[in-house]
Amino acid sequence: MTIAVTPHLNFRGQARAALDFYRSVFGGEVVVLSYADMGQGQDPATADHVVWGQVSSPDGFRVMAYDVYPHLPLDPGQGAFFVSVRGSDAEELQGYWDGLAEGATVTAPLAPSAWAPLYGMLTDRFGITWVLDVATA
Repeated sequence: MTIAVTPHLNFRGQARAALDFYRSVFGGEVVVLSYADMGQGQDPATADHVVWGQVSSPDGFRVMAYDVYPHLPLDPGQGAFFVSVRGSDAEELQGYWDGLAEGATVTAPLAPSAWAPLYGMLTDRFGITWVLDVATA
């Protein structure tokens, strides 16, 4: 059996923009269903919000997202999680970092560390914290 773990990110009206942004960084395809697509678009202000969305790329990158129902609480960027992207190709990882870093707050610059050839942490412009590192051989 194969199992995949996919981060599912929660937004308030920004899920589509976030998915498009992550596709621009990691490549792949965006698939989005809106509340209206699912017959839940009674409120015109949120009908085009994302009830389910995903970016998936041929190299295995995958992230899902949706816009939280307006009546539910959301405190973006305050969750006890981060998204980890570990790869073996430093050049490719640098490209991901460069894309995610646009408008981000960098906690730890992408650089050699005691535990990895390259390691970095940032919080992107949508409030999602990412850790990128090159796996040790």
